[in-house]
This record gives sequence, C-alpha cells and structure tokens, in this order.
Amino acid sequence: MAEARARRRGGGGAARRAERTAVSIETAKFIERNIPNFEVLNDEALEIIEHNAETVLEEIGVNFVDNPAALERWRDVGADVRGERVHIPRGLARQLCSTAPSRFTQQARNPERNVEIGGKSLVLAPVYGPPFVRDIEGGRRYATIEDFRNFVKLGYMSKWLHHSGGTVCEPTDVAVNKRHLDMLHAHMTLSDKPFMGSVTEPIRAQHSVEMADILFGGLEDRTVMTSLVNINSPLTFDNVMMGALEVYAAANQASIVSPFIVGGAMAPVSVAGTLTQVLAEVLAGVSYSQMIRAGSPVIMGCFVTSIDMNSGAPTFGTPEASHITQGAGQLARRLGLPYRSGGSFCGSKLPDAQAGYETANSLNMALTAGVNFMLHSCGWLEGGLVSSYEKFVMDADQLGVLHHLAKGVSVDENAQAMDAIREVGPGGHYLGCAHTQANFKDAFWRSDLLDYKPFETWDEEGARDTQTLASLRVKKLLSDYQQPYLDPAISAALSDYVARKKAEEPDSYI
Repeated sequence: MAEARARRRGGGGAARRAERTAVSIETAKFIERNIPNFEVLNDEALEIIEHNAETVLEEIGVNFVDNPAALERWRDVGADVRGERVHIPRGLARQLCSTAPSRFTQQARNPERNVEIGGKSLVLAPVYGPPFVRDIEGGRRYATIEDFRNFVKLGYMSKWLHHSGGTVCEPTDVAVNKRHLDMLHAHMTLSDKPFMGSVTEPIRAQHSVEMADILFGGLEDRTVMTSLVNINSPLTFDNVMMGALEVYAAANQASIVSPFIVGGAMAPVSVAGTLTQVLAEVLAGVSYSQMIRAGSPVIMGCFVTSIDMNSGAPTFGTPEASHITQGAGQLARRLGLPYRSGGSFCGSKLPDAQAGYETANSLNMALTAGVNFMLHSCGWLEGGLVSSYEKFVMDADQLGVLHHLAKGVSVDENAQAMDAIREVGPGGHYLGCAHTQANFKDAFWRSDLLDYKPFETWDEEGARDTQTLASLRVKKLLSDYQQPYLDPAISAALSDYVARKKAEEPDSYI
C-alpha cells in the first residue's frame, strides 16, 4: 500500500494532462429536498412504537449467533447475556446509538461525485444482489462478470444515479470466494462514483478496506464505502454480517444496518407491529456498530415487503409497505440517523405495466418518506431475483422525476413570471414570449427514453414499445461509454492485489 501511494505521488505531468483531458460524464448532484416529508404516524403512535421496541429488547432480547466476542462486548456495556440471547436494558441501546453521526460524506475517487448521506439529502444507488439478469434479446439467465461490468458502466453513464452501488448482479461464472475481488475492481476502475464494499464474509470486508486504501492512497479515517449489513429478521444477528460490520466500523466505513422484512413471514402482519420489530433490530445493530467505534457512520435501513397470502410470494408497491417505509423514516429522524429504504421494487417478470405501476409507487413513496440512501433505485425485476438491462435504463430515466419533484416550487422573481403574463395578456400565447425563450431549455424535466412523438411518426418508426426503446438506449450508453481516468500506478496496484488474493486459495463455488 505504501508502494502504491509512492507511485501515485510520482505520476508526473503526463498523468495530470491525461486526467485533465479525460471525458467527463454528466452526473446530477445528490438530491437535497425542498419538499416536506410525509408523516403517517402521530406523536402518540411514535411513542408507543418506541416504548414497545425497548420492551422487545429488554424482555425478549436479540440473538447474536456464533459470535462470542460480540456477547462479551454486550456484557461489558451492561446487557444481560443468556447464552446467545442479549437482553438490552431500556435506554441503553438508544444511549449507544447517540454517537452515530446524523449526516456524513461518502467520498468518491472523483471528488465532484462525493455524496452527503443524511439530513434532507437523497442518494440514489442501483439494484443490489440478483443472481439473474434479463435483456430483450437473451432473456433470463444467470449473471456473469461481463454483465456485472456492463451494469457498472450503465450506472456510470446514468445522469441521475449518484452511486455505483455494490453487487449490481451476482457474477456466477466467478468463484464464490473470489468474485468480490472482481466486483470491487470493476467499481473502482470502470466508474468514479462512490461504491459499496463486500459483506459476504468478514475477510471480504477486509479485502474491500485494503483495496479502498490502495485506490485512495490511504483512508486516513475518510469514509469511502457504504455497505449493506442485513439482519436475519426476526431479531437475529449472524456472525457473517456482524463480522463485516465490525471490520467496516473499525475502519470508519459506513454500514447500512437493515432488517429484511417480509410482512407476515419475518415480522407481524400489522404496520405497527412490524415497525416495532424494525426499530428494535436497528437499535441493537446500530448500538453494536458504536461499540466497535463510537462515531462510525451508520445508516438505519428498512427493507420491507408484504406477502401474498395465497402464494407466499412477496408483493411490492403496496400501501402497507408505504406506511411502514414512511413510519420508519419518522423513527430514523427521531433517532438522528440517516435512513435507507425504497427502490424500484416490483414483482413483475418483465419490464411491463405491472413493473411500472409498482415501481412508480415505490420510488415516489421513498422520496416523500425522507429516505437518504435509496438502494435498488433502478434495475430491480422479479422481486429482486433479476437485474434487468432494460428496466435499469427505464428506472434511471425516471429518477430524474425525483430530482425535479424534490426541488419544490420556486417563487422567486423569475418563477413568478409576471413579465410574461403582462407581455402576453388576454387571448395570446406564451410560446414566443421573452420569458419562455429565456427558460425553455430547463423549464421542464425531459425524458431521455419515453416516446412523445405523434402517432404517425411513432408508427412509421416501428411502433416501438418502451422495452424496445430501452434496449436501444442500453446499446447506446454502452457504446458511448468511456472509462474514467485512473492513475496507471494505482490501476496496476489494484490489479496486482486482486491477482495475489486470488492466487492464495483454490476456487470454491459453494
């Protein structure tokens, strides 16, 4: 690592000239809301849920499985540990959570693409975790590392995405114990947006930290990664995810502590009951991160879906999920924590009308719920089993709507448009007036995908539906892609690190 830093300092004039002339892809700044949050719970309801969550922690407790060190840490702070069950006295978890920052910066290797997570901000990141991919030509298939790299490129080229994400799909053609290295390498070299680290084993989290150290020339307590730490709901913390959390917290890297809720299966069927369990799990998980390192950045997560009581399949875009997401946002703000939820959720098998309705419900709900970090904001299909090329660009286009909604309504002198109203007067039109001419380029959000042509033109061009248009846009974005500049010494050091780690053990596919 020290060698990589030395080589970075010695890059010379040629490297600096190449960096200045590199192609810059436009990325919108992370969203700062100028609209109010929608609050579905009154103060009495919030106080009941908070009281009940503390009761769950004290009376029922939470399991920390196969993690003796975690149990010892809980004993040291005053919890009642019985076997692997931790009973947390009322008020202790909230006290421990108080050291977590309410807002933090995640740095990107391109400083212009740093993001602020917390407060009134909203950072948009792509789909995470599917083992399958789908496109209009190849259909549904297992994901490969080529697919993974393509999605990283699409994320880099997408104006409204602020974040490169993490496991945008699971590359099944690379060994399970080594694929995290290739995935991290892709995020670090094919994009200069912020990215997520690996959590599937504690050692893979450590590899993530070490690769980030190479990329940034030393971390120096900077936060450069955000990573997803799921809780095994109900009320269980396994040693794999907690081991990753320990690595990231110790290195001052951010973790999303997120219950994984399927209502009726992993939590009660009622909104209030689910929120009680979510809050209890978050309090325990965030507390633990602060026991590792007080002040380490952490995000309160809430992934929630309901269940179809006939088939048992998860459902998305439902009113119950909206109420839970909105209520959890209120609880996060009362805790003073950044909030992760929402996404382009749908249960559809194709990027069709069902996908559109459910996704629109989910995206708009998350905006008004006060979400600060939205994972899965584009590309999600089939209940999260599939990363869809076409839906990725369809969703990414619609994220522009969230940016414009979040601006709110301006009432400055230009927005009042009194000069225009005076100029046009009764019975006229505004197409040629001075105000329209001065503002038309940025007055309205414009889709880069959807078709608004007259019927005759649309018909002559092949009567293309949205999925067909999206397929063409995928091809254009990948064709236009140009890799962002990275110092050759750093690039070589990353490649060397990946090769060395891969050589240290045999491939494993389990």
